[in-house]
Amino acid sequence: MENKQVTRREFMRDSAVAAAGLAVGLGAVGAGNSYAEAASRKPLSYNPNMEYRRLGKTGLEVSVVCLGGHWKRINTVLNATGKSFDQNRRDVVSRCIDVGINYIDACCRSEVLAYSRALAGRREKMYMALSYCGREVRNPEFRTRKKLMESFDSLMRESKQEYTDLWRITCHEPGGKHSFNTSWELVEALEKAKKQGKARFIGISSHDRSWLKMMIEYFPQLEVILFPYTARSKIAPKESLFDAVKKCDVGVFGIKPFASNSLFRGSSAPDDPNAKEDDQRARLTIRYILCNPAITAPIPGLVSTHQVDNMARAVKERRELDVSERAELERSAEEMWARLPAGYQWLKDWEYV
Repeated sequence: MENKQVTRREFMRDSAVAAAGLAVGLGAVGAGNSYAEAASRKPLSYNPNMEYRRLGKTGLEVSVVCLGGHWKRINTVLNATGKSFDQNRRDVVSRCIDVGINYIDACCRSEVLAYSRALAGRREKMYMALSYCGREVRNPEFRTRKKLMESFDSLMRESKQEYTDLWRITCHEPGGKHSFNTSWELVEALEKAKKQGKARFIGISSHDRSWLKMMIEYFPQLEVILFPYTARSKIAPKESLFDAVKKCDVGVFGIKPFASNSLFRGSSAPDDPNAKEDDQRARLTIRYILCNPAITAPIPGLVSTHQVDNMARAVKERRELDVSERAELERSAEEMWARLPAGYQWLKDWEYV
């Protein structure tokens, strides 16, 4: 496929536009907002017992643990509590707000619709990201700016959202399967949504380190990236993705922190005999991940208010693991690796980031 030819002048022009776009994005939901004003405000849904980190060049102060969009194992909780799915999601979001968790990552249509309902009447309490993974660049039909915007606009209408705090396009794994044309088209779509005031900030999600590095270095318009980071992940000693993250001042959300629940021995049911140990494993993992200051926040999928409380407890606990805790987490991570289902063996490629 013939790639777009980019002159140095065009690239520098687009970079300048991206830098100026910060003010545009911040002003999307309130006239007169500025980057400095936004950065000086108290974090959204602030709780003094929660910790907050700056989400890269967006300037947003985001809780160091956020709510991932997935709800795997939710049926175990619904069956135990007798509550409906929508009530469960609303209860979890309410507890997140109470403990100071202020960001939701919704990466597919069902998640966007569910969390839009859960936030109805209190949208201003949390930041929410939006992606329509089934109708974005993974799908060959949606690899142009026009088709991406059509998909984005349709989901905005269906979810009754006036804006999204972050449109982060879900990309191929590996991202290198995309042509450079596709890379340009998706960035142009993101920029258009931002300029129209529909997306305050923009980014991408992928499971491809080298491609993510290329994207954030080549396209300074990108403000946030998402990639896997588990209890086994470490900063690579050479050519780490985090070198580019720091250089480009990009915000980072860590996905799959519990390796699609492979970290746990139990079922996530409230009365599971392994519940106490699994809570401890979850807290140790979050503490370990947060020792990396380049990660803004891990985004575990949480299916109960108890799990929300456990994440808040992890933030309050001592950050550095002692010798016995490190040994315990290493044993848990070994079991996690052994339990990974066939469809998640690729997570082992993220041991060094």
